[in-house]
Amino acid sequence: MIRGLHHHVYRCRDSEANRHFYEDFLGLPLVRTFRSKKTATGRAIDLLHTTYRLGADSFLEFFEVPAQPFAFKDQHDFDLHLAIEMDHATQQGLAERARAENMELRGPSDHGPMASLYVRDPNGYVVELTAYKPGQTPQPMAASAEARATLDDWQASKPRPAGG
Repeated sequence: MIRGLHHHVYRCRDSEANRHFYEDFLGLPLVRTFRSKKTATGRAIDLLHTTYRLGADSFLEFFEVPAQPFAFKDQHDFDLHLAIEMDHATQQGLAERARAENMELRGPSDHGPMASLYVRDPNGYVVELTAYKPGQTPQPMAASAEARATLDDWQASKPRPAGG
């Protein structure tokens, strides 16, 4: 049985700049760091691995590998982003800090009972700060009866690339 997402991994440009954002700005505790000189398959490498706690059994991890090129690029909000849920007061406090630090801050984006703000981490990744609106309470996401029908309709009617 699948229980949930244990960790998600990203590359980072600079581990200290990354730590400042994820630990000092967002408040995610740095719980593990190790340097590796060899991959699990025996290849030589020089990397630093850092792990931040998101929840009781959920982590965000980064690898810094200076000698291996990586194509960091700014992502469009819906292409690649990390959404972190928090309470409304924390979200508003982070928004104030982002403004004070002259960080790019976008939003809010209305998602019904939730609203999101968006910032970029030092790597260019979009981080969504999402919270239930005041007076709204978390609701479990139930399987939608029309989810499969909507997907099938999309597949049948979506625009096709030119020449494809």
